Amino acid sequence: MSVLVNKDSKIIVQGFTGSEGTFHAQQMIEYGTNVVGGVTPGKGGQKHLDKPVFNTVADAVEETGADVSIIFVPPAFAADAIMEAANAGIKVIITITEGIPTGDMIKVADYIKDRDCRLIGPNCPGVITPGEAKVGIMPGFVFKKGKIGVVSKSGTLTYEAADQVVKQGLGITTAIGIGGDPIIGTTTKEAVELLINDDETEAVVMIGEIGGQLEADAAKWYKGSGSKKPIIAFIAGETAPAGRTMGHAGAIVGGSDDTAQAKKKILGECGIHVVDSPAEIGKKVAEIVG
Repeated sequence: MSVLVNKDSKIIVQGFTGSEGTFHAQQMIEYGTNVVGGVTPGKGGQKHLDKPVFNTVADAVEETGADVSIIFVPPAFAADAIMEAANAGIKVIITITEGIPTGDMIKVADYIKDRDCRLIGPNCPGVITPGEAKVGIMPGFVFKKGKIGVVSKSGTLTYEAADQVVKQGLGITTAIGIGGDPIIGTTTKEAVELLINDDETEAVVMIGEIGGQLEADAAKWYKGSGSKKPIIAFIAGETAPAGRTMGHAGAIVGGSDDTAQAKKKILGECGIHVVDSPAEIGKKVAEIVG
């Protein structure tokens, strides 16, 4: 079993004919992902990468039965693209776009809260279930099928953690890049919960960073869940100065509980195995899972 995406997912690309959409859709198709078409308003009826182009997500869903969308739409129009996908009945909406205004994301969060869909991102690398579907911008060759789930706020650390786990001979069930913006669709807790509840996932690697309460919320949920599946965690940004945004818009320390040290303490108290360096992730997973 996998979470969010698998070989049966029918994926459309919003912003299909743009340079980013084209490049990454090509990579996804070459990986073996079931891309059934794409959406670019005004270009409906054309073919692109040998796949049909539609004017609207609703048209694409009607014609292809698509249930997953990946969004490469520019920041000014990305919120509308997310809401259009939700309105058309797409179940998993993966938004790669970086720099969507926070005000727009507030509207999106309100719009989708009562709809039967799950938003991943924005400003994220996507989701990959190795050997089945790569819906994002991650380097597919790094990921091999296995029994460890990955949840990460950081794109590059997602690949680093996966690479280390694979080199330990364990492999990945599904890796979820949740994104580093202040307002994201799927939280650390929700992503961890999906993987903890997945039969094939035997342990979870959780990569967080300074700022916000997402990791603490996940840790508290985990402690209360009574799950015996181990979580191995790393928190990035230990040396970051307080009050300064570091790379990700959400990575800003607002109070004492937002620091890396405070988060690590909370995680440890909740039974999570915390490593001090990303270089230790693979070894720690192998040590615990064996």
